[in-house]
Amino acid sequence: MTTDPAAPDPRTQAVRVLEAEMGELIVRFRTVIREAAERFSPGMHPGAYKMFTMIARRGPLTSSALAERSGIDKGLLSRTVRQLEDLGLIERTPDPDDGRSSLLSASPEGRARLEATRGTRSSHLAESLDTWSVENIQKLAVLLHALSTGEEPAAFEDLATPSEEQ
Repeated sequence: MTTDPAAPDPRTQAVRVLEAEMGELIVRFRTVIREAAERFSPGMHPGAYKMFTMIARRGPLTSSALAERSGIDKGLLSRTVRQLEDLGLIERTPDPDDGRSSLLSASPEGRARLEATRGTRSSHLAESLDTWSVENIQKLAVLLHALSTGEEPAAFEDLATPSEEQ
């Protein structure tokens, strides 16, 4: 049996399949995020919703840290933060480490609305994973964490998921 010299090697082929599947997953999650943003605050841009969820999950954060994590320019970040603040979803407090800066964190109102919104969003994911074993869900979480951070995947024997580590 001869192999086609033009055919990609198995690793290249596997990466191509992964890229295609991730593309499909991204399209699906964009729809979920757009719908969640609308439920969270009618008319809210999905990017503002994602920024709020980042503040809620990772905060308190400085604007600089938020810009670095989100990859958006400071002008757009400033406008979005102002919008979230005007809606009462985030709070600004002085940064104890730098008097020129402030820390952004989710307000109690923002957290309550996020929990109400996430209940629905989480059910979409839970529904998709309904037939998966807990072990496979944990493995996927470990692999996605490694992919998103650029780190080597942890051994599956040590299944501390990224959310448990925080």
